[in-house]
Amino acid sequence: MNGNGILLFLVLGPMIGALLCYLVGRKNKTARNFLADGIAILEFLLIFVLFVQKLTGGADLAFTWEGFCGFGLNLELDGFRALYGSIAALMWMMTTIFSREYFAHYRNRNRYYLFLLLTLGSTMGVFLSADLYTTFIFFEIMSFTSFVWVAHEEKEAAMRAALTYLGVAVIGGLVMLMGIFLLYQITGTLDISELLEASRHALDSAEDPASSTLVMGIFGGSRAAIQAQLYLAGGLMLFGFGAKAGMFPLHIWLPKAHPVAPAPASALLSGILTKSGIFGVLAVTSNIFLHDPNWGMMILLLGTVTMFGGALLAVFSVDFKRTLACSSMSQIGFILVGVGMQCLLGEENALAVRGTLLHMVNHSLIKLDLFMVAGVIFMNIHKLNLNEIRGFGRKKPLLMFSYLMGALGIGGIPLWDGYISKTLLHESIVEYKELIHEAAEGMHEAAEMVLMGNGAFWTAIEWIFLISGGMTIAYMLKLFVAVFLEENEDKALQKKYDSMKSYWNMESKFAVVGSAILLPILGFLPTLTMDKLADLGQEFMYGEAPAHAVHYFSLVNLKGACISIVIGAVLYFGVIRTLLMKKTEEGRCYINAWPEWLDLENLIYRPILLVFLPAVCGFVMRLLDTIPDVLVLLARKTIFRQSTTPIKDKEEDHMAISLGRKIDRLTKRDHEHSVIPGLIRREERTVRTFSIMSGSLSFGLLMATVGLLAILIYLFIAI
Repeated sequence: MNGNGILLFLVLGPMIGALLCYLVGRKNKTARNFLADGIAILEFLLIFVLFVQKLTGGADLAFTWEGFCGFGLNLELDGFRALYGSIAALMWMMTTIFSREYFAHYRNRNRYYLFLLLTLGSTMGVFLSADLYTTFIFFEIMSFTSFVWVAHEEKEAAMRAALTYLGVAVIGGLVMLMGIFLLYQITGTLDISELLEASRHALDSAEDPASSTLVMGIFGGSRAAIQAQLYLAGGLMLFGFGAKAGMFPLHIWLPKAHPVAPAPASALLSGILTKSGIFGVLAVTSNIFLHDPNWGMMILLLGTVTMFGGALLAVFSVDFKRTLACSSMSQIGFILVGVGMQCLLGEENALAVRGTLLHMVNHSLIKLDLFMVAGVIFMNIHKLNLNEIRGFGRKKPLLMFSYLMGALGIGGIPLWDGYISKTLLHESIVEYKELIHEAAEGMHEAAEMVLMGNGAFWTAIEWIFLISGGMTIAYMLKLFVAVFLEENEDKALQKKYDSMKSYWNMESKFAVVGSAILLPILGFLPTLTMDKLADLGQEFMYGEAPAHAVHYFSLVNLKGACISIVIGAVLYFGVIRTLLMKKTEEGRCYINAWPEWLDLENLIYRPILLVFLPAVCGFVMRLLDTIPDVLVLLARKTIFRQSTTPIKDKEEDHMAISLGRKIDRLTKRDHEHSVIPGLIRREERTVRTFSIMSGSLSFGLLMATVGLLAILIYLFIAI
């Protein structure tokens, strides 16, 4: 081991603390709660000190554990990692403090705290990783430990959602690993800081014939072949990282996991675990496909669909937490749009880089606030359906304030944090439109930039961006009106809600309100706060400061936010209040008009993975198993045909004869009643049966499995 050991402590410290909490919790639950709080607070203080050092110009830190799992364990702390490590630790500190009251009447709290802190350590490992192998190790640990959060309640819906989450995580992880292996074969390194140079070196040193065959395109050494292999490796890794981020069409776990997971876990799943996926997407995009327009266009299109699709699902949702989950999918789409624009804009991508980074930060902090607000509601009335929780927050000003800060932030309302990052992302699209317009008029030198698409295409992308922002405002307004303004149709229930005075304790109040206060501070003072954060983290994406200062509150920049606000108002009053509500005997209620059959998981993924693939693979395996058996039987009927000579007491059948003679002596049988002929026949049948079995494919696979198991057991014992 060498380097700064504090980086290793930031990763392993919470994991060791998790085991201590579990042991303490078996004796004293109160002590366990305080110990968990202390571990989370200590983690935040340590990483925050490092963050301040980086903010004031401190040097990067590194740690290497050579030989760990073969490739070694490599950790690094630069500006981006210090920033996101601090955000992760802040979110864990707040949710751990909030968990004390939230889980007061839950069972399996010991298990929850164990996996809460294990996931903290593994998530910190992802954000501090210096190479993709280290990223993969902690990424997979994080996936398995966070699975327990989703399954915590152990009800049918929770177990189904947890299995979906685990299935996506396992498949995504295996696909990602294939991409990592392929990338290592091409570049000879997995170090994130070396990938850009190694990838370009692999391309520059490749042969470049005028044409290449399909075989060369996959395995050859031409420049086109190497580029194709890089795209394949990048696509495989994008699959794994995108699945965790909630990117379409791998988003299926998000709307299912959040409604059933405990609210503190949902805040972390949405706010920080999805960003671990974005971390991987950024590492691949910025270090392998930097300024690559083809890769950028693919990311942009996936991001646009994710952005719009998540917002659409949220508009239709009538469950508080499911709405927030679909909103997370949409905001991940906004971030991916920024990632795509970084590649397309090339050297002129300063706005896209800063917008991507700041929207990651904003979404994490906003969802920390909003999911804890949802947790306050649920821990008091154990309901989340809008028709049942309607009016809960009418006389709860602090809770209303906390929700409003998050809603205004995620809606991109001027003077709140989300407005800053969404403005930067929107302006990056506008900038690209202007470049296309200038190139069409011959006013712009496009020699070093490949401009993709035409004006109409980019106008459509811009309007989808603005409409998605409008839908965000519409569904957040729906939640606000339902929970904090409207009265419940059940008057007795409304009276019960209004009479709730002690609906949260001081620790929960600190966690929720403290998280909410951060949002307007970032939005009101963007040049003092958000610009500093962007300056600190943009180097990870090879970004640079804009050529001139961004005037966030100029009329030009306010125009986009105003358009989204108008669209949101129209959608709320024209769609939600009319088409998505209906009259009943008790009054008007919210309805979920989304078709039940239109569910990708049930419509496509489960039938393919649980029915189609097992049937096809089973048929193929049975076919492959039958072929050797047929050949063996055919040989027995021809060149290896059995002899028709009557069975004799041959000395060659020594086992049957030896055993038979002993039985004859013991039972005093004469030669006429000897058991020897019968034993010979049984021995021959046994030999023939074993011969047929040993010639079958299934028997061979079984023996290979037994051998591999024996090797693994030996390796575990030897190591």
